[in-house]
Amino acid sequence: MFKKVLIANRGVIACRIIRTLRRLGVAPVAVFSEADRHSPHVARADAAILLGPSPASESYLNQKAILKAARATGAEAIHPGYGFLSENAIFAEACEDAGIVFLGPTPSQMRALGLKHTAREIARVAGVPLLPGTGLLDDKEQALVEAQRCGYPVMLKSTAGGGGIGMRICRNPDELEEHFDAVARMGTTNFGQGGVFLERYIERARHIEVQVFGDGKGEILVLGERDCSAQRRNQKVIEETPAAGLSSETRSRLWKTAETLARTLSYRSAGTVEFLYDTEREEFFFLEVNTRLQVEHGVTEEVTGIDIVEWMVKLGSGDLPPLESLPCRPRGASIQVRIYAEDPAHGFRPSAGLLTQVTIPGGVRCETWVESGTEVTPFYDPMLAKIIVKDESREDAVRRLQEVLDACRFDGLETNLDYLRRVIAAEQFQAGSFTTSFLNHLEYAPRAFEVIEPGLQTTVQDYPGRMGYWHVGVPPSGPMDPFAFRLANRLVGNPLSAAALECTLTGPTLHFHSATVVAITGADMTVTLDGSPAPLWQAFEVRAGSLLRLAAASDTGSRAYIAFRGGIDVPEYLGSRATFILGRFGGHAGRVLRTGDMLRWQNVETSTSSAPALPDELRPAYSNEWQIGVLYGPHGAPDFFTDQDIDAIFSSSWKVHYNSDRTGVRLLGPRPTWARMDGGEAGLHPSNLHDNAYAIGAMDFTGDMPILLGPDGPSLGGFVCPAVIVQAELWKLGQLRAGDTVRFRRLSNDRACQMER
Repeated sequence: MFKKVLIANRGVIACRIIRTLRRLGVAPVAVFSEADRHSPHVARADAAILLGPSPASESYLNQKAILKAARATGAEAIHPGYGFLSENAIFAEACEDAGIVFLGPTPSQMRALGLKHTAREIARVAGVPLLPGTGLLDDKEQALVEAQRCGYPVMLKSTAGGGGIGMRICRNPDELEEHFDAVARMGTTNFGQGGVFLERYIERARHIEVQVFGDGKGEILVLGERDCSAQRRNQKVIEETPAAGLSSETRSRLWKTAETLARTLSYRSAGTVEFLYDTEREEFFFLEVNTRLQVEHGVTEEVTGIDIVEWMVKLGSGDLPPLESLPCRPRGASIQVRIYAEDPAHGFRPSAGLLTQVTIPGGVRCETWVESGTEVTPFYDPMLAKIIVKDESREDAVRRLQEVLDACRFDGLETNLDYLRRVIAAEQFQAGSFTTSFLNHLEYAPRAFEVIEPGLQTTVQDYPGRMGYWHVGVPPSGPMDPFAFRLANRLVGNPLSAAALECTLTGPTLHFHSATVVAITGADMTVTLDGSPAPLWQAFEVRAGSLLRLAAASDTGSRAYIAFRGGIDVPEYLGSRATFILGRFGGHAGRVLRTGDMLRWQNVETSTSSAPALPDELRPAYSNEWQIGVLYGPHGAPDFFTDQDIDAIFSSSWKVHYNSDRTGVRLLGPRPTWARMDGGEAGLHPSNLHDNAYAIGAMDFTGDMPILLGPDGPSLGGFVCPAVIVQAELWKLGQLRAGDTVRFRRLSNDRACQMER
């Protein structure tokens, strides 16, 4: 057995291979790019070598750097995983020339099967059924003649590559002329091969593939078939084994055909023979051979109980027993879904950013490279994880998969998780009767709104915020105006604690992908829905496709709140969904909203009812001249302030400073004369104290200027506090704006409690 194996890959597959190598007692060696410096596969390997900058062409495709890393670490073999160099014959040869075992097929097998037109010829000689098609085409004119012979529609294909790249359906001569040059150019750009051929296109087809394993001496073991028909743009999304609805006779012929083709080449290592199955004629036709480990190999492992990666390693080291002694008896059903960092609502465009919370339930096989706090970069394939379930029957496996997906979370950026839930729930998928065109017709609309314009400072908050952590320096956050916040939730029928949006001075513009009910309270930000005025302090319906716009706050008040029926669905952090901007956690991605953010609301029963419009007597009055009730103390006269200072605090009209935010509201007013010369051991200024617990709404003198502590302020400090806003009037703190004036009213504790009740 090898002592060290280098993994020439990253992400999901690198972590998966490391797990097998560890079990075999082989030391894994990782390679990485600058973007993957903190990736899990780097931390889990015995040794890790930096290949170069983030672009794949300068790192994971840099053959010289990978071979240098293998020599430097003493790796005896290289496992290429899937993607990157896994089907690169030149790299496989370079490994052999360097005396390093390439864990995969031989270079000649890669060349023979890597180009689709040569693979078709090998299949034809082996007697494998082929779709009517052509060899490489010389030009567009020949393509038109051959398409007429094969019969429209046809599939125009680049001879190189995979993953659905370089394939176009052409239903008539005009479409063939339109796509010919583009497909050839795509092949040249992506794979260095511009050759093009065509095949007849089957409208109702399934994509079935057979997993084979060869010892390189002519012996082939078939490990079962997989159905990969759930595809989007010819890219697999869901894979399962066994393929539903196949007769035992058809399954047997598929296995035998794949075995025959692999045996003609004395195929070595893991490989997949792919077929197109005509559901109407119940016939199958050869597509191609993937000369590598497939992304979906895990479902085969689940039903067979084997480890294909282990077999590849043992074959390369000469420790694999004869294949005939390794019987394969598939049992049960297994399904895999691929979790991608992509946005289904916008053409599945890749997304990047910080994953704030990753939750995957236990008791399920999950191959992933991400965790809470992982930064997803735009440099590589957007796959985040593969979730694989197994059960005794397909029906049970589907049910199990639904349960697992419902419990999963990948928060902080857009993924296809919600889309996958929709696919699994579709009647066609449940019945196992879908074809390769299934996902093309699937209707999907996320239960979400999209941020078109974010406004000045729009955050997700909940009530009462993050309680119980102030003693360790974590403030509660939460709404700065808890009164308007709770009323908004009450209007849409939510619990008062449900997460909603806080908007500061200027509001956001939101596009709704699904219908819901919202309510907007707080400062008047001239709300419009699809260009028409929308009400404040009242619940109203929003249709799918609508645009909700909040402009700048009017002359009074500074914060508005938007509640959505069900509440915004963001993960809890330390028991709260509130955003702590300075701490960069909570809410959506731990920050203010940005253009392009997609936020979902919780699913609720349709029976949930909204409250009527808020009665006028409950609507708070906003002003530019505020009266705010406070409790006197704990630091007053004569120890800290003079009697004249205290009189000035309660008789003066204080002006709100422009430099105010969620941490606190600064006030301009009379300077204290102070009852002492300095702060003693706490500091030179008389406002200084040794660390003293703060309260939200506390009036703290930081020098000669007071600041009203906000919900994102510090929990401890060293400043005197002559007054604290009473709970019932704390909401006013959130509506103060620069230039407003404030007068403070001294209240008794009994009066403050009565007001709160």
